[in-house]
Amino acid sequence: METVEKSIEVAAPVSTVYNQWTQFEEFPQFMEGVEDVQQITDKRLHWKANIGGGDKEWDADIVEQVPDTRIAWRSVDRPANAGAVSFTAVTSASTRVTVKINYEPESAIEKAGDALGFVSRRIEGDLKRFKEFIEARGTETGGWRGEIRGKQVRPEEPSQPRSKRIREP
Repeated sequence: METVEKSIEVAAPVSTVYNQWTQFEEFPQFMEGVEDVQQITDKRLHWKANIGGGDKEWDADIVEQVPDTRIAWRSVDRPANAGAVSFTAVTSASTRVTVKINYEPESAIEKAGDALGFVSRRIEGDLKRFKEFIEARGTETGGWRGEIRGKQVRPEEPSQPRSKRIREP
């Protein structure tokens, strides 16, 4: 597996940045190649993306989610990938976002692209677009403040009504 780690500082409070990151279905607005993300359950996401010139779909499980701190995931099937995004308050008005992704290039094109640093540059670009997205808005589009640790899901507190993350089947 290959690993890429990138960070960026966003001019917004940690809770705003974290809340926006929990809005997975909005990832196509700032992630290159991501065509669609569907929130299936609190823990499961379905992805559609163009990777190395080919269309791919996969499911991923969130294995850890701690508000304002960290979200970690791993793919359920191929393409094999896993990672984490961490949120660190730099000041009360700025947040460092660090993304670490482990992935397995499958095709010869993906392996060549990886060797040329395409994945690293794509993630860096995604982070820059995320920064521009949240800084231009000035606020998050929603947020989910529940917690996930392994198979255990603790839903958000009812006192936080602004969640729009989950659609029950």
